[in-house]
Amino acid sequence: MALLSGKNVVVFGVANKRSIAWGIVQALHREGARIALNYQNDRMEEPVRKLAAELPENTFIAPCDVTVPGDIDRYFEQLGKEFTQLDGLVHSIAFAKRDELGGNFVDTSWEGYQLAQQVSAWSLIGLCKGAAPLMEGHESSVICLSYYGAEKVVPNYNVMGVAKAALEANTRYLASDLGPRGVRVNAISAGPIKTVSAMGVADFGSLLDTMAQKSPLRRNVDQADVGNAALFLLSDLGRGVTGQTLYVDAGYSIMGA
Repeated sequence: MALLSGKNVVVFGVANKRSIAWGIVQALHREGARIALNYQNDRMEEPVRKLAAELPENTFIAPCDVTVPGDIDRYFEQLGKEFTQLDGLVHSIAFAKRDELGGNFVDTSWEGYQLAQQVSAWSLIGLCKGAAPLMEGHESSVICLSYYGAEKVVPNYNVMGVAKAALEANTRYLASDLGPRGVRVNAISAGPIKTVSAMGVADFGSLLDTMAQKSPLRRNVDQADVGNAALFLLSDLGRGVTGQTLYVDAGYSIMGA
């Protein structure tokens, strides 16, 4: 039997075929999960629906912009009409203004800092709260996507690194809060992957080169690597794991200078 047969999982953050979230969707679909997706706005609806065409016809899709008041509640109200329960939630959402990523961190604006925190970190709390009525009372799992810049200074990552640090802290606090209700919460710290959003980080190619040269496995990771790790955490194989950050980075994070 497939690992997620009969399970319902909602995945936030699919934008295109190069998205890490899409790699996760493919792994979950392969193992029998029924998937729900979102799109941020009208401009993003068509690309998401084209990808969803590769999934079963009963794939649930609806708009949800975590920066719009009430959108999260509306999304889960609609989802509740389709799913009697939710077994998994994937948070793969992050955003920062491009001009806040380069330059000096000390020049970070309040507006840019606030936006990065809202989209990249607070949204995990909002989504967990919205999903809780569908996830409580049975074993379920939440995962989010982080990066090494949450704990070490990565050039040109700036405000996003701070947001990812908050995201990992949120993971631990949510795991403590939701654990008694049967909900596990974990993070995956993935190595650099060439996605559309990642290309917004200046000199991103050097991050890829450094990881391939310095990591113990001497290679970069890809969407499939992350998808398989997510599958583990969302399935019963990971039922004893919560509040953790799992590194899927070819071992790069264990290396010293």
